[in-house]
Amino acid sequence: MKKLIFALVGIFTLFGCKTTQNLPQKEQPILAFIDLVDIQKDKVKVTIDPDQFETAQTVFYIPKIVPGTYSNSNYGQFTEDITAYDYQGNELEIVQIDENSWSIPNARKLDKITYLVNDTFDIPGEGDIYSMSGTNILENKNFLLNLYGFVGYFENMTEEAYRLEIKRPADLYPGSALVTALSTSTEPGVKTDIYDLARYFEVTDNPIMYAEPDTTSFDVEGMEVLLHVYSPNDKFSAQSFKPAMQRMISAQKEFLGEIDDTDKYAILLYLSANPGDGDAGNFGALEHHTSTVVVMPETMSQEALNKSLTDIVSHEFFHIVTPLSIHSNEIHYFDYNDPRMSQHLWMYEGTTEYFANLFQVNQNLITNQEFYDRITDKINTAKRFDDTMPFTVMSENILEDEYEKSYYNVYLKGALINMALDIRLRELSNGQMGLLDLMKALSEKYGKDRPFEDDELIPTIVDLTFPEIKEFFDKYVSGPTPIPYDQFFEKTGLEMKEAEIEVGYFLKDQSTPYITVSPIGNIVIRGNMELNSFLEDLGVEPGDVIKSINGKTYSAQNVYGLITSSMEWNEGDPIKMTVVRDGEEIILESTITTPTATGLKLVEDSGAGSEQVELRHAWLKS
Repeated sequence: MKKLIFALVGIFTLFGCKTTQNLPQKEQPILAFIDLVDIQKDKVKVTIDPDQFETAQTVFYIPKIVPGTYSNSNYGQFTEDITAYDYQGNELEIVQIDENSWSIPNARKLDKITYLVNDTFDIPGEGDIYSMSGTNILENKNFLLNLYGFVGYFENMTEEAYRLEIKRPADLYPGSALVTALSTSTEPGVKTDIYDLARYFEVTDNPIMYAEPDTTSFDVEGMEVLLHVYSPNDKFSAQSFKPAMQRMISAQKEFLGEIDDTDKYAILLYLSANPGDGDAGNFGALEHHTSTVVVMPETMSQEALNKSLTDIVSHEFFHIVTPLSIHSNEIHYFDYNDPRMSQHLWMYEGTTEYFANLFQVNQNLITNQEFYDRITDKINTAKRFDDTMPFTVMSENILEDEYEKSYYNVYLKGALINMALDIRLRELSNGQMGLLDLMKALSEKYGKDRPFEDDELIPTIVDLTFPEIKEFFDKYVSGPTPIPYDQFFEKTGLEMKEAEIEVGYFLKDQSTPYITVSPIGNIVIRGNMELNSFLEDLGVEPGDVIKSINGKTYSAQNVYGLITSSMEWNEGDPIKMTVVRDGEEIILESTITTPTATGLKLVEDSGAGSEQVELRHAWLKS
């Protein structure tokens, strides 16, 4: 592969400028040029230069949907001034079909197309795009390139090779899992990075973040991990996150054992200074095969960020198991504008989310009880979704309105499906085989370059495990039967009990807030649920409008800031909350205490038998 790359570099000048001579088809890759130096009114110019077309017409696409988001993003909405040129530099006819596609009737004459790209962070509401799958253009400071927001593709050409050329300020560092084929300096203060990619999927699967150099790397059992951080106010550095990330990924690699398909992994962390105000406004991460883009608020503390990153990045990292090593044709040959969705979100997201929690208790990063509490939280939150909806049906139809609203359940019930499957496998094998063993067997059978037929996965799992597993899938994954969690917990000597549990200051769990937002944008204490101990002790009453806390005014515009700032509160610190009650301002003062409420708690049964305890140990610690 290296020889091929250098060979391509050597002949670059032969096809840097195309002429009208009749060249053999596919002599050159599709060239995609992104200019990060000559910014035009906060927009980036992109040039796409394909080889000569033999077809009379073609269609150029900007992705409508991308892997991992499972929702329509319509990146074409950020594209403007798209122009097609012939070999003499004359404009060709180009006709917009819809928001994400353009027809070029005279394709045989086409030399290249150019267009301008706006970034998503500057758009109010970010165009309904998750920040972690979005784009940022901050001249000479930061360019977050989720490349499906910049680089398009031609009809029937997603399997063709791409050459990506990025002209950028020399003092900005390119954080990516990609290795540059060449980096040249063509003028003072400017560099051009060149990347050779086998197909369009590799373009979209390799985000790049350009920012001032703030990187660190470490080796985990032969895998290089790159951490690249953009902190606009220099509140954090890559080095400050290194210990937590190194500990986490080392534990993950120990947990995974023989599954090892990645030589390099990149974590690109963008910290938002002004969430929602011309900056990234929602937080989390998006997986790629060998990297992840993480967006978090810069306002959080180091401790809180380390904890959040451990949970978030560990989920994304486990995607190296699925869908990297285990995926269907629908994923491998993804159609960015008219996709067919796979039945197996229970695995792509559910297995990944389950492993992101299981490995932490397995590797002693959290206690058994902390793991049980997380499982309980998922069970409680999943109750807001239809528990009889077959997961395979929901997954296959996830882009339809009827099912799209259930997508978040893949992180809840999807993880719980895997938990129950893991326990059942341990039970049938006398503790010797678990879900991770199954994933290893599947990755050996398939691997990242061999996708499976969607309908064959479950029969293959049955063949690799036990006949009884077919009944499990028929009932709980492909069928409408709710999972009887108590029965699975009983097998492992666990039971649900009502108890006082720790909750958030303003959230009982992920789907049960103590606050709501009124039609005019006020934050109001809900009146249809019992308040936690903190709110009761403070003297808050249902219907109170929160005006300010410790001098900071809150409304619907910064309600997320209220939630995140409360995560930084310390027990014993003073608190002063101003509320409006029956039209009158009232000041409530106290000290901060750990909030608790009555709820169900999953605990170890002191009367569990030895077989139950052994199965629990095999499940959590093997």
